Amino acid sequence: MKHWRIALAGLLGLLLIGVALAWFLPARWVLPLLAGRLGGIQLEQVGGLLWDGHAGHVVSARGEDLGRLDWQLSRSALLLGDPECLVDLQGPRLQFHGRMRGRSATEATWTDVHMRVDLDLLNAHLTLPGGKPRGILVAEASKAQLQGGWPLVLDAHLEWQAASLRTPRQGDVPLGTLRLALHGSSGVVDGHLYDVGSGPLRIDGALQLSPLAWRFHAAAAPREPMPALTRWLAAFGPVDADGVTHIHYTGGLAATMSGENHG
Repeated sequence: MKHWRIALAGLLGLLLIGVALAWFLPARWVLPLLAGRLGGIQLEQVGGLLWDGHAGHVVSARGEDLGRLDWQLSRSALLLGDPECLVDLQGPRLQFHGRMRGRSATEATWTDVHMRVDLDLLNAHLTLPGGKPRGILVAEASKAQLQGGWPLVLDAHLEWQAASLRTPRQGDVPLGTLRLALHGSSGVVDGHLYDVGSGPLRIDGALQLSPLAWRFHAAAAPREPMPALTRWLAAFGPVDADGVTHIHYTGGLAATMSGENHG
């Protein structure tokens, strides 16, 4: 009986030592284990603990300085397997703040999200119908519940400031400031796209997104005569006698099965 008590005490001692080491684990010790999951992004000047750390420089796969990263990871991830993380990235062209609860960025619930990004930073990966987007995108989301990267629940607002599209034929087409309100539940996202009332483009539209289909309908027109904008809009749908372009797009598996037009 005495031997069992000694063995149990030794086991508990080792467990306490392990917990203590993990509790005060330096962030730089863990970095080599995460390098393969960062998609080429490098964290430099890493300091602090795994639970409350920072990186003085975040460098993209293309060598761009994204700024300084600070994070806080709840210790409940160690005790209960229920991780909650606060992320704050501050850089010259990208700022991001948000709280994540879940085991990965694409299988999680995000809250209190604030983002501001220069779209030139994303040009290599981002293309919209008709051209490359330019300007500043500001996004706020009070809640985004993701499953496989798709929002099951979403409450977000986006503002595209100094918006323009770089097109192959018309050059840079200015759009002004555009706003998009998004609300999603049960995996279906509804959105309202509109302008602020003073820019080159006058637009009012609605969209609906789901894993199986998407729809976008809008009425758009130049606020003042602008040939480049007029020609660009004419590629998206019929123009009525008042110069308004009526845009109707549908796509996805559900739209194909129902026989809906794609444009």
